[in-house]
Amino acid sequence: MEIDCQPEESIVSSFDDDSVELGDVKDMRLEAEAVVNDVLFAVTEMHVSQSLTRASDVAFINVETREGNRYCLELTEAGLRVVGYDFNQVDEDLNNQYHETVYSLLDTLSPGYREAFGNALLQRLERLKQSGR
Repeated sequence: MEIDCQPEESIVSSFDDDSVELGDVKDMRLEAEAVVNDVLFAVTEMHVSQSLTRASDVAFINVETREGNRYCLELTEAGLRVVGYDFNQVDEDLNNQYHETVYSLLDTLSPGYREAFGNALLQRLERLKQSGR
């Protein structure tokens, strides 16, 4: 396996004041913000829950699909899954499967997401074609 950087090279990251150094454990709150920013264009509403657990190894994301359905998603190292059927709602009895990506999860929940994502992809390809790339 090839390595792009030498072990002695340092990797510098900038985090906001809320961040903590966690070693090998990802801060899921930061991951959740990235997830939201990635797909916000294709849903009606999406934000990281401010009222549910603030542990570094789990984050909750509230999403409303284009169809008007609301979900509370759990984000952990295992992936994303639906844990509730309204904002900030966690139903301990739900045992929904984990999805590796937010794209996969939303693709199963929302035909409107699928359409918006496809349209955005087509528009981007058209812009690339027009620019001669």
